[in-house]
Amino acid sequence: MLKILTIVGARPQFIKAAAINRAIKSQFSNSLQEYILHTGQHYDDNMSKIFFDELGIHKPNVNLNIGSKEYELQIKEMQQGIEKVIIDEKPNVVLVYGDTNSTHAGALAGSKMNLPVIHIEAGLRSFNNVMPEEKNRIVADELSSMLFCPTNTAVQNLEKEGFKHSPKQPFTKTQKAIYHCGDVMFDNSLHFEKLANQNSDILKCNNLTEGEFILATVHRGYNTDNADRLSSIFKSFISISNQHNIKIVIPLHPRTEKALNGKEHKDLFEELTANKNVLLLEPVSFLDMIALESNCRMVMTDSGGVQKESFFFRKPCVVLRTETEWVELIENGNNVLAVQSEDRIVTACNSLLSKNDFTFPSFYGDGKAAHFICEKLISNIAS
Repeated sequence: MLKILTIVGARPQFIKAAAINRAIKSQFSNSLQEYILHTGQHYDDNMSKIFFDELGIHKPNVNLNIGSKEYELQIKEMQQGIEKVIIDEKPNVVLVYGDTNSTHAGALAGSKMNLPVIHIEAGLRSFNNVMPEEKNRIVADELSSMLFCPTNTAVQNLEKEGFKHSPKQPFTKTQKAIYHCGDVMFDNSLHFEKLANQNSDILKCNNLTEGEFILATVHRGYNTDNADRLSSIFKSFISISNQHNIKIVIPLHPRTEKALNGKEHKDLFEELTANKNVLLLEPVSFLDMIALESNCRMVMTDSGGVQKESFFFRKPCVVLRTETEWVELIENGNNVLAVQSEDRIVTACNSLLSKNDFTFPSFYGDGKAAHFICEKLISNIAS
């Protein structure tokens, strides 16, 4: 039995982890055992029992409750906590997701304790080295033994950085098991879309009609912590809603809500709340978010996950950033980068609303990434 220590620290990582957890329970329970560690990097009131029930996974086996801290201190404290759990639980491998500080700390701890580190969503690059997420991705890839890439672009990024594929142990700094496995979030989207449309009542409760609203999310510090940038984004939402007489639904991240309630945005916030086509919501549940994504006309977001999920549900997306990890969606014309000014965001939105010849290639696999990953763990690590 291969014991996996799964490291998660934020709500999106639990959602990603649900795909692997589901595969283990349904197909690999005789070979794989999972122990889930929550670093407590983000405290989220929405991670209630209902959240875990929706995902079909149990609450974490342990929560380090690290909380918000400066970058280096947070990673150091998480690493120390993870190392203690490794000593107590004696896992065979450490599994990390994506690009958070928890990813970074998990990779450091696993490597220090001489355990194989498994990185899911490996090889992604924004090529913006100022972003903490970019640093976290790079560190995780360097320290991992097995790199599971969601796209061919991610595989190519690793090859350009000098990594070579080696399917068997011992793994080295440059010789690693590198796989294009597809995206576990595509697995989840296929699995949860039907459940969301059956069980979510968010459209009915908010008078929303399929295909007649835009979904928008804003949460990155790059946008929320810059008054001019945040103002441009939300003014663009008002302009778009007025120009097209279309509802814009905005589940507000706590960081964004706090910023909008600041003195510098008092007039803007009043204008938002007075606009009948702008719907500001509390943070929504996982299934409610799936329902919104799958039934909207278009998405506008600075979230890495949401811009990709828009593609899963065949929706165009305005990316409220200057760069993206999902370059294939920009190149294919499904998504458009737009930030810095209200005019640019409105122009990007108009270009996508007027376009009707979108294509949706199978960039992210066949919806069986979690099964593939579990098989490779058994064959490469357990054997």
